[in-house]
Amino acid sequence: MKVTTPVKHVLVEDHFWKKYKQIVANEVIPYQWKALNDELPNTEPSHAIENFRIAAGESNGEFYGTVFQDSDVAKWLETVAYSLRDNPNPELEKKADEVISLLGRSQAADGYLNTYYLLKEPNNRWTNLRDNHELYCAGHFIEAAVAYNETTGKNEFLSIMEKYVHLIDQVFGTEEGKIKGYPGHEEIELALVKLFDVTQNEKYLRLAQYFINQRGQEPIYFREEAEKRKKIDTASTWNDEKNINFGLGFEYQQAHQPVREQKEAVGHAVRAVYLYIAMADLAAKTGDSSLKETCEILWDDVVKNKMYITAGIGSAVNGEAFTCNHDLPNDSMYCETCASVGLAFWANRMLRLDANRKYADVLERAIYNGTLSGMDLDGKRFFYVNPLEVNPFQHVRKDQQHVKVERQKWFFCACCPPNLARMIASVEDNIYTQTDDTLYTHLYVAGKVETTLSGKKIEITQSHQYPWDGDIALTVNTGEPAHFNLALRIPGWCQNAVVKVNGQLISLDRLEKGYLIIERVWQQGDSVSLHLDMQVKRMRSHPLVSMNQGQSALQRGPIVYCIEEVDNGANLAGLRLPKESEITSQFKEDVLNGVVILTADGYRVAPSNELYSSEQMELVPQKITAVPYYAWCNRGTGEMRVWIYES
Repeated sequence: MKVTTPVKHVLVEDHFWKKYKQIVANEVIPYQWKALNDELPNTEPSHAIENFRIAAGESNGEFYGTVFQDSDVAKWLETVAYSLRDNPNPELEKKADEVISLLGRSQAADGYLNTYYLLKEPNNRWTNLRDNHELYCAGHFIEAAVAYNETTGKNEFLSIMEKYVHLIDQVFGTEEGKIKGYPGHEEIELALVKLFDVTQNEKYLRLAQYFINQRGQEPIYFREEAEKRKKIDTASTWNDEKNINFGLGFEYQQAHQPVREQKEAVGHAVRAVYLYIAMADLAAKTGDSSLKETCEILWDDVVKNKMYITAGIGSAVNGEAFTCNHDLPNDSMYCETCASVGLAFWANRMLRLDANRKYADVLERAIYNGTLSGMDLDGKRFFYVNPLEVNPFQHVRKDQQHVKVERQKWFFCACCPPNLARMIASVEDNIYTQTDDTLYTHLYVAGKVETTLSGKKIEITQSHQYPWDGDIALTVNTGEPAHFNLALRIPGWCQNAVVKVNGQLISLDRLEKGYLIIERVWQQGDSVSLHLDMQVKRMRSHPLVSMNQGQSALQRGPIVYCIEEVDNGANLAGLRLPKESEITSQFKEDVLNGVVILTADGYRVAPSNELYSSEQMELVPQKITAVPYYAWCNRGTGEMRVWIYES
C-alpha cells in the first residue's frame, strides 16, 4: 500500500481562495462568535457559550439547544486555529484561549465534557449513543484541540481533551465491564486518528479501531441500549421510537452491518462520509487492506450512482440520506452543506491512500461547487440545503419546505456554517501530499509550499488565476540541485493539456492514475508551465437520472454553472439551449466578486393560454446567461436551475 502524507507548510496566495479565507477571518469568525453568544438580532438563539458558563457554575439557567450544540463551539475553535496560521490575530487568539479555559472549568472531575448531560441529564451519560451525540461532540472538540495545538503550540486544549479521551477509553471496549457501544453519529473515530498523529499515543489509534470494528456487529448495540432506556427516566429525543431513524432502520447510522461488509452508501450522508474518512485514515495508518478495499467500493457507489454534478450528496430530506441509485431530484433534494464538506474531507483521505486523479477530481468539484454554495459572498448568510433547481412559486409544497429561496442568517441546527468555515480556513491542507521523493499536486491554488524531498529542502510556488484561467506557472526553489519527482494532476475535465519544463515540451502519453510524474534533478529557478484547456462543456446525465433527460449542465474547468431569473427572466424551465449554439465565456470583474460568465444564443418557449396543446411550441430568440452555481442568490431571490433543456 503506497501511502502519501499531508504537507503542512503551505501558504495560500491565491486570488480566489485568499479572498474566501479573508472573509472567514474578517467576517465569518466574528459573525459566528456573535451567533454563539446570542448577539445576532432576529436569528435563532444559540446559547452554546452560555451552556458552558452554566456548566462551569458561572451563570444560572438551563441547557438550551440541540443535543449537539457543543459542537458549534468546537468547530468555531477549529476554524480559529486554521485562520491563525496565515492571519495572526492576538485578540482572536486571546478570545479562543478564554473559551478553552471555560471548557476546562466546565469539565467534570473525571474528564467528562458535554453540556447537555452535565446540565440536563447528569445521571444518564452514555445511555443514548444512538441519538444524543456525546461522542460526536467529543470528536469535534478533539479535532479542534489538535488544530489549535498545531497552530499555536499551546497544550491546554489538548490536555483537556486527552483527559476526556482517557475517560472514554475506560468506558468503551470489548473488555468485561465496558460498554460495547459506538456513536450514532460518527466523528470521534476520525478525530482519534488525528489525536494519535500529534501525540503518537497508540491508545488513541486502538480506540478508533474499536469503534470502527464494533459498528454493526450482532447483536446491534442500539437495540440493547434502547431496552435499557426503558428502565430509566430520560428525556425524549428527536428520534421516534415508533418509526426509528425516520424508518431507515440502522442503515441510517451505517450500523446495519459490520463496516467491511458494507458495499453501498446508505443512511444519513454526513454520518456516512465521516465513517468512511475514519476507515480510510485507519487503512493508511495500519495497512489494513480490507478497510481500503471497502472504502474504494463505497467511493465508487457514491460517485457513480449517488452524487450530484455539484458534488452534493444525500438526496432525500427524510433522514438527510442517500437513497437508491440515480435518484437525484433537483428541486426537492437535500444536499446538506455538511455532506459536501464531508465528501471533500473523504476525498482528501482517499488521496493519501492512493494518489489517483478520480479522488482529486471530486475533491475539486466539491470545494468549488457544492460546498461554497452554502455561504453568500460576504459570509453572513448560509444555506443548509443546496438545491439544483429553485422555483419560488412552489413554496407551498410540503415536499419542498426545506428548500429555501435565499440563505438564512443562522439556524437552530447550525452545523453547516462552522463546518464550511473550517473547510475554507484549511483549504491549503488539500493541495499537496507527498512521499519521501515525490510531491503530488492535487489542486491548483496559487501560493507557496515548503517541504523536504529526497532529503533536500524544497520550495515550490504556484502562480495563476485559476479557476478562471488554465495557465499555471510553477517555480522550483532549491538551495542545491535536488533529485525528486513532481507529480501534476491533469484534471479529468481537461481534454487538452500542455506541460513544459524550462520551455521544453513534456510528453503526456504516460500518466500514472491521472498524474504526470516529472522526474529530474531540479535546479534553482526551474520553471514548469501547465496549460489546461478550459473549454465550456455540456454535461449530460446517466439515462437513469430521469429528471435530467433532454437537459445539459454547463461546466467550465472545475466550475459548474447555473442560470438565474435575474439574468434570464422568469420561467427558466421555458428556456431552450440549442445543441449547435456556441457558448462564449468572459471574465467580469464587477459581477459576483469577479467571475467568468457564460452566454449563448437560445430560445424561450412562448406563453400559451392552453394547459395542454397539440400545436408546435413557438420559440422566441433569447440570450441565455449562466453564472457559477456557488454564487447563485447573491443578487436577490428568484428562480435558479443547473440543468437547461436543449433543443
